[in-house]
Amino acid sequence: MTEVLFNGHAGRIEGRYHQSSRPGAPIALILHPHPQYGGTMSNKVVYTLFSCFKDLGFSVLRFNFRGVGRSQGQFEDGPGELSDATVALDWLQAMNPEARQCWIAGYSFGAWIGLQLLMRRPDINNFIAVSPPADEKDFSFLAPCPTSGLIVQGEIDDVVEPATVQVLAKRLNGQRNVEVDFAMISDGDHMYNGHLTDLYKLSGHYIISAMQRKKPQKKRRGRRRKIEQIENNSQPLEAVEE
Repeated sequence: MTEVLFNGHAGRIEGRYHQSSRPGAPIALILHPHPQYGGTMSNKVVYTLFSCFKDLGFSVLRFNFRGVGRSQGQFEDGPGELSDATVALDWLQAMNPEARQCWIAGYSFGAWIGLQLLMRRPDINNFIAVSPPADEKDFSFLAPCPTSGLIVQGEIDDVVEPATVQVLAKRLNGQRNVEVDFAMISDGDHMYNGHLTDLYKLSGHYIISAMQRKKPQKKRRGRRRKIEQIENNSQPLEAVEE
């Protein structure tokens, strides 16, 4: 994992980047939760998603929105952060011009920004949205949702109302030509305390399945190895935060 700095519209943006050794490896961009409530790229949920994509062979980038850590600028509650995400995705694609697929993953506020980016970038193939703030933010822009994805929610989240996220997932899955999976993590709170490994495995299984649907059936042996890797990961995710 490498510390990176690149230029955004409000100044320097700070990130952490993993470059896959595989030629043409897929890429993933990870977006962190609300900056004004302590959200950074070092958040445990963000790190869990980053680790999952990294372990599955992706080149993956997480970064701090403007005004967070060493990233310059000031919080804008949407427009500026979407600009940051756009620049970050441009940087990631420039580093990986032969990438076969492009994924976006976000947590809470980051999920809202990520889904807005999804609407603007047809080059994004799939998404993971963890605890999207459906009871606070407007998601009507997903009309229609341009690609399939996964929405994850904690059952006992006291920040984002689980029922509103379930309604959002049902609405998106009712649209034509996309499949939006929904997973409720039993006893999961907003921070997924005690359940980061569950989030890691759930995300990993979804990524493997989604990637496999785009490949010939003869690749099943590789899929089995990847599933075993996800299941056997013993990294202490609960304790990780930079």
